[in-house]
Amino acid sequence: MRAMLATLPLTLGAIGLVMLVAAGPAYRTGSVPLLAAFGASALGVLLGVAATALGTAGAVLAARQGQAVPMAAVAGLLLGAIAWGVPARVILAARGTPAIHDISTDLSNPPTYSAVVPLRQGAANTLDVNADTAAEQRRAYPDIGPVTVPGTPGEVFVRALDAARDSGWAIVEANTTAGRIEATDTTRWFEFKDDVVVRLTASESGSEGSTESNTGSSTRVDVRSVSRVGRGDLGTNAQRIRDYLARLQSR
Repeated sequence: MRAMLATLPLTLGAIGLVMLVAAGPAYRTGSVPLLAAFGASALGVLLGVAATALGTAGAVLAARQGQAVPMAAVAGLLLGAIAWGVPARVILAARGTPAIHDISTDLSNPPTYSAVVPLRQGAANTLDVNADTAAEQRRAYPDIGPVTVPGTPGEVFVRALDAARDSGWAIVEANTTAGRIEATDTTRWFEFKDDVVVRLTASESGSEGSTESNTGSSTRVDVRSVSRVGRGDLGTNAQRIRDYLARLQSR
């Protein structure tokens, strides 16, 4: 029993962590479908939990018997904790987020896409506007809304494009005349593709969210971010919009 509690946690923890880490690359390379990758991740988490429990039991048993705690049990406990701890942290951070994947600063007239549409062929999610999704966004993300920054749309466009590039987005189209920027952002690990559109329109000074105190030209900035796959996004699209607008306003 002592031997099993010393070596089994390390085996389970190592296997669980490998399954968790490998799930993303396996999906990205097309080796396994998305559901299989998610299944492997879930199994990795379960193995991590088992490794942590058995490693803890092995350490406690050795301590009670006055023996040195097996390093294999400690290593298995740590590997297991990583295997379930990292996903748990992500899930806890996203608790309460609705199962939606389309977020916009303008729910009455969301920015539309053009250049990225061909890139979304075969995507599980469409770009259709959904009233239920808008209602969920209002409830969950009441802070998401347009901002107004000083300058004409042409002047703001330069800063908006720089902010998009600094965000790490792959620019698909930058249309100065239309005041529209379209880009694709790629998430880590599974490398899911989310498409973003930024819309600039001339606005009167003093609008809500304005950073301009004096009279003069100002521009309203709207942003929309839509995932290609996944019913929910764990709050990723909303946070992407927050980060982008904050980056733009800091310029």
